[in-house]
Amino acid sequence: MLPAGYNNAYRFIQTADSFTIVHEMIHDVRIISLDKDVHVDSNVKLWMGDSIAHWEGDTLVVETRNFNDRGMIASSAAGGRLKGVPVSEELHVLERFTRVSEATIMWEATVTDPVNFTEPFTISMPLTRDDEYVMYEYACHEGNYAISNILSAGRAKETE
Repeated sequence: MLPAGYNNAYRFIQTADSFTIVHEMIHDVRIISLDKDVHVDSNVKLWMGDSIAHWEGDTLVVETRNFNDRGMIASSAAGGRLKGVPVSEELHVLERFTRVSEATIMWEATVTDPVNFTEPFTISMPLTRDDEYVMYEYACHEGNYAISNILSAGRAKETE
């Protein structure tokens, strides 16, 4: 959820049993269970961890654990001082999504990793809704030959 140099949009999709976050950057997708209260076995280690969530009033609380130790706390494209900081299998992230206005959700994450950090730390940022924003396909390759097709298809759709 940390902002990168570009492609910083998120799409939230909620169903009866899941909360899904689609990240524009490389189209990473997190599917967070709303109907289970136990994490997968601790021997199962995942790149994005195992996330389960519950509601505390108007706040969605997401607990993520069971990370593998091969990832980073933020990509090399992320802003700030968290670029390339390694994580361990002990990483635990507690996120809180609270709607503070019609167009804004406050996202807060408390990061605990006793292998890499001496104490937990908390970060937060507002996520502002933009109904006009279009999330395009993430296509990054040498020459970016597809960009003209992506844009022309988008312009054609706009005229419909």
